[in-house]
Amino acid sequence: MFLMEVKLHEFEKVYGDANKAAEARRQYLEKATGARLENIGKTVIDLNTVVGRNIENVIGAVQIPVGVAGPLLVRGDYADGYFYVPLATTEGALVASVNRGAKLVTESGGARVKVLRDGMARAPLFRLPSLTDAVEFVDWVTQHFEELKKVAESTTRFGKLREVQPFVVGNYVWLRLVFSTGDAMGMNMVTIASDAVARYIHENFPKARLVALSGNMCVDKKANAVNFILGRGKTVVAEALVKRELLEKMGTSPEDVHNVNVRKNLVGSALAHSYGFNAHFANIVAAIFIATGQDAAQVVESSMGITSTEAREEGLYIAVYLPSLEVGTVGGGTGLPTQREALELLGVAGPGDPPGRNALKFAEIVAATVLAGELNLLVALARNELASAHQRLGRGAR
Repeated sequence: MFLMEVKLHEFEKVYGDANKAAEARRQYLEKATGARLENIGKTVIDLNTVVGRNIENVIGAVQIPVGVAGPLLVRGDYADGYFYVPLATTEGALVASVNRGAKLVTESGGARVKVLRDGMARAPLFRLPSLTDAVEFVDWVTQHFEELKKVAESTTRFGKLREVQPFVVGNYVWLRLVFSTGDAMGMNMVTIASDAVARYIHENFPKARLVALSGNMCVDKKANAVNFILGRGKTVVAEALVKRELLEKMGTSPEDVHNVNVRKNLVGSALAHSYGFNAHFANIVAAIFIATGQDAAQVVESSMGITSTEAREEGLYIAVYLPSLEVGTVGGGTGLPTQREALELLGVAGPGDPPGRNALKFAEIVAATVLAGELNLLVALARNELASAHQRLGRGAR
């Protein structure tokens, strides 16, 4: 009778403790549905640390197996050395695939990585009375950028407004506000800052009426051309020159692997009008995101990108381009105990010194790992062993 009178989201107030509230929810759900939730209740997380920050109506946690690939030699501006990369997945053969790619990359001198751009975007949408007013508004924003920057940065210690990218359709204006966000992925940070900007605009340019704080030109958690072209989060490139003799020992050649990449990743993706001209960026990005407490839904745009190859006399040149890699080492799920350990394994847990350094280092490691996974899958396809690998590692005994 008590459980019928109290709503599930009120249990924390009743019990004064999120762990007890979660236990009571499980007991109610077991009685109501007949399901057993014993394992969901087993977790190392103190639920008091996540309610109000990461989760509501909490009942426990789920566990995903975590494997490690490496050592992977990374030669970046921030990540420089050998790394063991945690991958959380239920897909058999994925960790083995990345691990073999890491071996090829490392034995060939490592992956060279560069972060080309760094900026998290939020794009509030405004309605103006007319096109003339819309153009006037854009001019006003340009002239008052320093004022808008001051207002935005008053809401955050680490966020810096770098630029405003305006888009006009009829009497509507999208202001794509681009921020640097330190070591945070920064979505909440830029949302709060953008809200302050929108309020300032309302007071000082009253003809501009806010329609939505997010007008979908940001673009968050949707495959899109804007992020592919302009970038969001970190825009990263990783490259390696894989030795010819290593590929020949595996029964293939730079020419064979390059041919697979061109026909599959470039022509095949073009035929499909895909936003990903790659073999499986999402596999690696998702596995690292889950292991390290990133926003899993942002795998959508973070896994967009291009794999490019060249067959050279000395071996196979391969590079991956990730235009919208949205990662952080503070905030979100990065403070959860197992996720923080995964970040510590990479040497990037918490804030960097100076601020932003850990997130940039992390982005370079992710890109290098994507390169390793992409390389191995192309090799596997060139050798026609994709099905056999999944038969051996992805199915197991039944």
